[in-house]
Amino acid sequence: MQISKLRNIGIAAHIDAGKTTVSERILFFTGVNRKVGETHDGQATMDFMKQEQERGITIASAAITANWNGHQINLIDTPGHVDFTIEVERSLRVIDGMVAVFCAVGGVEPQSETVWNQADKYRVPRIAFVNKMDRTGADFNEVVGQMNKYLGANAMPIHLPIGAENEFQGMIDLVTMQAITFTDKERLVGDIPAELLPAAQEARRAMIEKLADFDDEIAELYLEDAEIGEEMLKKSIRQSTLKLMVTPVLCGAAYKNKGIQLLLDAIVDYLPSPTDLGAVIAQDPLDEEHTIQRNPSNNEKFSALAFKLINDPYVGQQTFIRIFSGKLMSGMSIHNTNKGKDERVGRIFRIKAKEREEISEAGCGEIVALVGMKHTRTGDTLCDESQPILLESINVPPAVIEMKVELEDKKSRDKLGEALAKLCNEDPSFHAHFDEETEETIIAGMGELHLEILVERLRDEFKVPVTVGEPSVSFRETITAAVENNYRHVKQTGGKGQFAHTVIRFEPNPGKGFEFVDVTKGGVIPKEFIPSVEKGLRKAMEKSPVAGYPVVDVKCVLVDGGFHPVDSSDMAFQLCAAQCFKQAFKKAGPIIMEPVMKIEVNTPDDYIGNVTRDITKRRGRIENMRRFRKGSQKLDGFCPLMEMFGYATALRNVTSGRANYSMEFYQYMPMPAAKQEEVIKARL
Repeated sequence: MQISKLRNIGIAAHIDAGKTTVSERILFFTGVNRKVGETHDGQATMDFMKQEQERGITIASAAITANWNGHQINLIDTPGHVDFTIEVERSLRVIDGMVAVFCAVGGVEPQSETVWNQADKYRVPRIAFVNKMDRTGADFNEVVGQMNKYLGANAMPIHLPIGAENEFQGMIDLVTMQAITFTDKERLVGDIPAELLPAAQEARRAMIEKLADFDDEIAELYLEDAEIGEEMLKKSIRQSTLKLMVTPVLCGAAYKNKGIQLLLDAIVDYLPSPTDLGAVIAQDPLDEEHTIQRNPSNNEKFSALAFKLINDPYVGQQTFIRIFSGKLMSGMSIHNTNKGKDERVGRIFRIKAKEREEISEAGCGEIVALVGMKHTRTGDTLCDESQPILLESINVPPAVIEMKVELEDKKSRDKLGEALAKLCNEDPSFHAHFDEETEETIIAGMGELHLEILVERLRDEFKVPVTVGEPSVSFRETITAAVENNYRHVKQTGGKGQFAHTVIRFEPNPGKGFEFVDVTKGGVIPKEFIPSVEKGLRKAMEKSPVAGYPVVDVKCVLVDGGFHPVDSSDMAFQLCAAQCFKQAFKKAGPIIMEPVMKIEVNTPDDYIGNVTRDITKRRGRIENMRRFRKGSQKLDGFCPLMEMFGYATALRNVTSGRANYSMEFYQYMPMPAAKQEEVIKARL
């Protein structure tokens, strides 16, 4: 397949907007599947995990390849639930274009905004598909308005719906000026009904006016009132979409097979191929100041990014990669820049959801899975050994919730360790550690559902019998004042002793994490021991000396020190730095940071007072209210996670079961002093 005819796309949206249903219809109409798989009966091709089929939701992003009009579409279906946002994050890092699906009734919802912001970060061109036009309450124009108001999408309808709710028949294509209606599996193209022609002409004029803002040729023809042809319009829409100037908006009803063929046409016509996006910019691992370009060509040196790992019971670990340049062949030796190690490619698979097809080579732009990678993890760069590069990695959100895991059978301790290691490799947003003091295994993740599903996988996939405790919040600690501390570590035991001396200034570093700076410029401490100082500090910050939580957002400046030519060692400087930090931490105004969640509540007008009072009692605050639909409003705000346990039940009680809510991690924020005392007391 020519690189210009490749489309690497992701489908993303809020939960229950119909992403997987759209994906299943794409597979049916492209001939990948002979019958349609439905989410609600557990038969969806893209939702093949047992936990996905039982719940009717997408948990892990699934990849599949389809063909349409001579183009190859590599499709990634992503989860909509906020607990699995890492799946969206890593998919957006490797796709070239995105289909954002919106529910015609729900419109722009919280996870819609999250996904949109993630796509903005990676500058991913996108088109929008307003789904569920056949549902009661469907309103195409309202969704377009919300896209502009809340997402800044510069939404540009290229469809005009024919009817809505139970009278939804199809759409008018504003580019070709034809009416498209549907039988069960076929689309019927005809003339626009006379009663809809004025509205269609007005909508087409609005579309051309918007394009004229970005396209001089269109602007000139528009001002001369000249006819603008279909091909010129398509070219202009494509260019404006690729430059992120506009978002073309289509409509349909995926469950009723309406609009999917037009969506496929739009993917081919308006979303980019790897060549459209041009060269990828990477860092030179040998010189941080220097960047390297890799053009999307099979003739360039090989470069790829590993974005996902899964453990397959039949072939072992599969490493999903996106190839940005060059070719990859079975048996080839490649270099992992992040780990500084070489890997040998065992087998290459083209993935079709849970199925796989072995291939001997893969070219630029392809998304494939490799077997045989020993050192590669999510976010690692794989490249040609002779010309190493370092691609931008993948941002991993912090874990916000913890849970104790206990073995029902103590003999399975090793089995539990192996299973947790595999799950941590697969999912970078999942963490597990053994607490030596309490002798408990602690798992941490993005939410209650996230941990619930991983515990189920421990039992079902890995056959590890575990019981779990109540979930608890994953707190952090930090400092509020700058402190300089002088610490000398001396230990004599008769023979070789230990000596290290460090003077370190600790400063608050809000939002920037841990930072280590050496301003001694050599001499006072040998350069081989400088990494030991940093290592000791990092180790000490894993558990604070006050409440025992991880310490974040601290800048450590090594300003002075000393050494002994015989007694100084790597371990001596690690211990010295750790003790220096522990002494300084208590003097630096330590505070506990708690995860604060962004919440959105959809409630009937009658219960707004009840909902607001309940959120205020939970130390939350309402930022704004907006009309959701007639008689209902959406309340946006923030609330600490520790106050949100059991909120679903409380919300049902105060609204007679008529409201619903969603929440996602916002950021870590300082906890009030009174609450800090409670938390420390409970911890100790």
